[in-house]
Amino acid sequence: MSEVLYVTEVGLQKLKEELDQLRTVERPAISKLIAEARDKGDLSENAEYAAAKEAQGMLEMKISKLDDIIARSRIIDGSKIDTTTVRILNKVKIRNKVNNTIMEYQLVPESEANLKIGKLAISSPIAQGLIGKKVGQIVQVKVPSGIIPFEIIAISV
Repeated sequence: MSEVLYVTEVGLQKLKEELDQLRTVERPAISKLIAEARDKGDLSENAEYAAAKEAQGMLEMKISKLDDIIARSRIIDGSKIDTTTVRILNKVKIRNKVNNTIMEYQLVPESEANLKIGKLAISSPIAQGLIGKKVGQIVQVKVPSGIIPFEIIAISV
C-alpha cells in the first residue's frame, strides 16, 4: 500500500483545483497544438509535432502524479491537534542557540510548504528534529551545514 499523505482541507482543495486546470484547460490546448502540427504535413520531420507530443506526455505524467497524491491524501483536523508536543500543523517558535535568532514556523505537508510565509515542510531536517519535542527542550538538528541547537520556545495551533 502507498504512503498516506496528510494535508489540510485548503491544501487538498488547491491540489484538486490544479488537477482540474490541467484536465480542462491545458489538456485541450495541447491536443489543439498536436492537431495543428499534424496538419502541417510529414510527421517524421515536424519539430512542432514532436514538441507538442512531448509536452502532452509531460502533462499526462503530471496529471497522473496529482491523481495519485489526491487519492492518498487524508485531511488533518486542526481542531484535534495537541500542543503539548510538536506535531504537524503546529506553529513552533524556536531560538537558534548559536546566533540567538528567533524563528516561527508552521509544520505543514510537503504540498503546502512555503518558507516565505513560514510554512515548513514536515519532512525537512528542522521539522524532523522538532517532531515530538516539548517547550523548553533543546534539540540538536542536523542540517546540511552541520548541527544546530534549537530551543523550543512555544507551540501553538
